Amino acid sequence: MSDPIAFEDCLKLVLSLDATTPAAAQPKRLDSLFRDLSRFQPRRPAYELQDLIWAIWTNHRDPHADEAMEQAINAMAVKHYDMAHLVLDALVDARPDWSEAWNKRATLHFIRGDDANAVADVMETLKREPRHFGAISGFAQICLRHGREADALAAFEVALGINPHLEGVAALVAEMHAKGGRVLH
Repeated sequence: MSDPIAFEDCLKLVLSLDATTPAAAQPKRLDSLFRDLSRFQPRRPAYELQDLIWAIWTNHRDPHADEAMEQAINAMAVKHYDMAHLVLDALVDARPDWSEAWNKRATLHFIRGDDANAVADVMETLKREPRHFGAISGFAQICLRHGREADALAAFEVALGINPHLEGVAALVAEMHAKGGRVLH
């Protein structure tokens, strides 16, 4: 029997996030990137800002951790999920302050259909990086998978508040609003 999914706890965390408060362990360069990304007309193209943010999140100052992250990403890309899981478990243990190690493991859990552990790791990600629009959107996708449309909509709207350039998310939110907060499958 799997653990219950902490939907309410995660939603409460998502809704209480202060995206304007940078996470202490995050590189300071992220602050200006997020400020620019939050504008509807950023100074740089939104895709460049998003790519820079993801690059900063995914890289670590420790070259061994950086190499392990690359190994996990590559293993996931070729569907070697057991290997990716071992690497990500080791990364989370060795670098518990690294938000992206938690997020990548949440992604792996999501891919494998282990939503309880995915949500738990999303929460750990957001405790370290409250602006992680990818983790918030991932939580919303899990909510959708479980028929929790209102929770998904709320989470998607938080993600859009951080990054209004998530075109797929914006389209889904517009569709959900048009259908009374629901997604028709």
